[in-house]
Amino acid sequence: MNQASNYQKSKVELRRDLIKTRRSLSVGEWREKSDRICTLLQSSPLFTQARTILAYFSFRQEPDLSPLFATTTHRWGFPRCIGESLYWHSWTPDEHLITNAYGIKEPSPQAPIINSVEVDLILVPSVACDYQGYRLGYGGGYYDRLLSSPEWSNKPTIGIIFDFAHVPQLPIEIWDQPLQGVITETQLTLTRNSTQII
Repeated sequence: MNQASNYQKSKVELRRDLIKTRRSLSVGEWREKSDRICTLLQSSPLFTQARTILAYFSFRQEPDLSPLFATTTHRWGFPRCIGESLYWHSWTPDEHLITNAYGIKEPSPQAPIINSVEVDLILVPSVACDYQGYRLGYGGGYYDRLLSSPEWSNKPTIGIIFDFAHVPQLPIEIWDQPLQGVITETQLTLTRNSTQII
C-alpha cells in the first residue's frame, strides 16, 4: 500500500485494505511477526515493571500476544463488550474463555473485575496507528470512549500493529484518543503524547 495516499482514504477504506493485508499473511509470517512483537515488549521497562496489564485475544490475524500471557509476573486483564462499554476481567491460562457475538474470545462474566486504579499498562489492538499515536480501530469507538474517561485517560497505552499498518498520518476525528506508544515487529516508538519512558 502506498503510505502517501493513506490520508486521502476514508477510515472505512483504510480499515478494509489493512485488514485484508493482515489476513493475507501466511500463518508462518503472522507467527514470526507476532513473536517479534512479544520479544520487543518483554524488553520494555514499562512492560516489565507493570503489575497489571490489559491486553486482548487475537482476532482476524491481529498480532498474537498469547505467548506473554503465561507469565506469572503480571496480572492480565481482557475486555468484555457490554453495550457501548468495555469491562475488564482478570484471566489466567487455566481459566475458561467464552466466544462473544463477534466471534472474539472473552473471559467469563464471573471472572474478577479489574478497576482502572489497578492498571499499569494497556496493550491496544489496532488496525493501524500513525506516527502521532492516533489509532484506527474497528469503528465501534470502545477504546476512544474508554480512554477519554477521566479514570482511564492517564493510563500508559501502546498500540499493537504490524509494520505495514504504521503509517505517517491517519484521518482523525475530534473524539479520537492518541496512544502513548506504538509497537511493531521492528520497533517500539513513543509518540508526542507520551509522558512515560518506555
